[in-house]
This record gives sequence, structure tokens and C-alpha cells, in this order.
Amino acid sequence: MHRGTPRVRGRVGRGSAALVGTALAVCLVACSPGPAGEVEPVSTSPATAPSPAPTAVIEVPVQSSALPSPAAAVGPVRLRIDSLGVDMPVTDVGVGPTGQMELPEDPAVAGWYRFGPDAVSTAGNVMLAAHVDSPRYPIGPLARLREVSVGTPLTIAAADGSVRTYVVESLTYYEKSALPTAELFARDGAPALVIITCGGPFDSTTGHYRDNVVAIARPQ
Repeated sequence: MHRGTPRVRGRVGRGSAALVGTALAVCLVACSPGPAGEVEPVSTSPATAPSPAPTAVIEVPVQSSALPSPAAAVGPVRLRIDSLGVDMPVTDVGVGPTGQMELPEDPAVAGWYRFGPDAVSTAGNVMLAAHVDSPRYPIGPLARLREVSVGTPLTIAAADGSVRTYVVESLTYYEKSALPTAELFARDGAPALVIITCGGPFDSTTGHYRDNVVAIARPQ
């Protein structure tokens, strides 16, 4: 029995070798180029093309990041209070060396505070002021501001040719040390015109009046 076993395994080995040879031949035929028609090409599906990127359906506005140029101020150029006979030019002023609002030396000229609202502003207080008198000039038109009545109309002519009418709302005397500057120089809130001059008793030791006369008017 043991002697016959190799013969059986030998026959199975030859058959297996034949099958291996046949498989190898098939593989070689499939891998090597042969005459047309001998091997059918393997059918492959074409690669699927990628989907195109989505296109925008909403146009987004593109704006420049550059800051717009600030609009030029339109300063007042003339103040008229017909009931008091006041008709005076207005010039722009800034801040003096002492930190106070500058005033034209001539009391016949009013100063407009150019760092506040201008003649066409729709918010804040347009600030005008003038000396009541001066050693080198006659008494100024605003010496009569103390006589103005509530309800009196007045006008401001602007550099652009426009004219704006106001109506006096209040007239108040303040000691200069108690002048509510933050309130009077407001840059926001309801529009108003503030007119300031000197008044009250004159202090010969300082050469100044004790008080400020303040008229506030609202656009008509």
C-alpha cells in the first residue's frame, strides 16, 4: 500500500502540472499582444467626469474700501435780526491760545465756530458769537441782543446762497464761569442756532463783562 501511494500522487501531480501550464498559457495570451481577433479587449466604462463647480446665481455688489472725501462745510456768512436792526457779516473762527472760542476783534463781525455744525446742518448747534464792544471799535450790533424777545425771527445766509430762518426760543444770562459750554456747543440733537455776546456788569479790574448773553433759536 505504501509503495503504490507515490504512483497515485505522481499521476495527480502530472495532471495538476498540465492544468497549471494551461492557466499560465491563458495568462500569457491575455498579457501579450497577439493577432487581432485572438483576444477580445476587456470592456471598461469611461471615467465619470467631475461635476462642474456651482455657478453664482446672486450677484454680490463690490464696493471700494476707500473712505469718501468729507463734504466741505457750508459756513454762515451773514446774520440778520430785523427787529433789532442787526445786519452783520459772519466769518469762521476756531480756538484761541487759551482754549476758548476765538472772536473777531471788530464787534461788527460775528464769528462762527467752524469745528461745530455749519449753516446747513440738520443736527447740533450752529454757534455764533461777537464782542459787544472794543476799545478800538464802536459798540457792536449784538449790544442789542439783550432786547430780543422770544418768538423773534432771524435769518442766517450761508456760503452756498441759501437762507435759513430761525425763531428765538430763549434768552439767558450766564455768569461766564457758569456757561454750560458742553450743552451750547452740542454737535448732535435737534438743530439750533446759538448767539452769544457779553453782558451784565462791567468789571474794570479785569476789563471784561461778568456775564454772557445767550440767545437760542430754532429753525422755522
